[in-house]
Amino acid sequence: MKKIAKDRLSLLWPRIALNYQLFLPIAEEKVVNFSRWEEGAEVDLATLKTANSPKDIIFPQTETYLNFKQEGKRLELEMAGGRKDYLVFGVSPCDVASINLLDKVFLDEPVDQFYQEGRQKGVIIARACLNPAETCFCSSFKINPALAPAGADIATWDLGDSLLWEAQSEKGKELTADFDDLLEEVSREEQERLEQVKTGIADQLKDLPLVNLDPDLIEGGLNEIFASEIWEHLYRRCLGCAMCTYVCPTCHCYDLKDYDGNKCGERFRCWDSCMFSDFTMMAHGNPRTTQKERVRQRFMHKLVYYPNNYQAYACVGCGRCTEKCPVSLDMVKVIKKLGGERNEL
Repeated sequence: MKKIAKDRLSLLWPRIALNYQLFLPIAEEKVVNFSRWEEGAEVDLATLKTANSPKDIIFPQTETYLNFKQEGKRLELEMAGGRKDYLVFGVSPCDVASINLLDKVFLDEPVDQFYQEGRQKGVIIARACLNPAETCFCSSFKINPALAPAGADIATWDLGDSLLWEAQSEKGKELTADFDDLLEEVSREEQERLEQVKTGIADQLKDLPLVNLDPDLIEGGLNEIFASEIWEHLYRRCLGCAMCTYVCPTCHCYDLKDYDGNKCGERFRCWDSCMFSDFTMMAHGNPRTTQKERVRQRFMHKLVYYPNNYQAYACVGCGRCTEKCPVSLDMVKVIKKLGGERNEL
């Protein structure tokens, strides 16, 4: 294990940016989000979590597949691609876990080659959460905020004047070697402090209001949950704004569109949402014609369909939906309703 003094981070950023597109939690107008680092940017590694997850770096909101151009009767096609190497520094454990969930979707057969290229070009550096928020419930999904889940190339912990640094993959080891002149060895006292920090985080988790939320207590099988009366009551609050799907780090639905510029154009994909009335529009119409069906689809996917396929819930308990939904129709409320009295907190 290594460490880097915080006053040397200003030397680290430009070194990384020489070979990677560097993304960091950056404060702009009092909002912290992952943004491309530039000299003079206000880096914020203290804020618990960014307003949005780094999902749009891994899985861009819009991504061009194909460019086409017409010259007379000749049509020229050119495949897009060629992402540059990038590094995301300061990813929280829940967001690292969400990337692993996206991997299950896009890297399972048939492999999504654009996503695969993006993952191969990327380096993920995680940071432990020192003070989980009241809206956090990552422990409900077996995520430890004091540790970086498998999937992070390097894990870091804030010890005040320095960041402890531990490589977790071959990429992480290579990067650590590249910056060895900025890193120092960790003393035994600092390792003991790290254990105290981890213990302190575990103690904080016990006091969070959502600590007893447990998706494993959801009652009934697929058909029973699908037919449950709770959807009739829950959906009436939904505005169909899709805020929940866009801030969610695990939502991955997209649409394919063509832009026609007369003699040239492109085919691209862009994020979509199951909360929209035209989602999965087909020749005969939308198979989910009511907001009730759309609300049910979103939560059934997270809590039933995805687990049936991948043996994991499609939620990481980041709490963004509980913070952003304007009508408080969020994952916590649905898990509590589906779990009956056993999930009443």
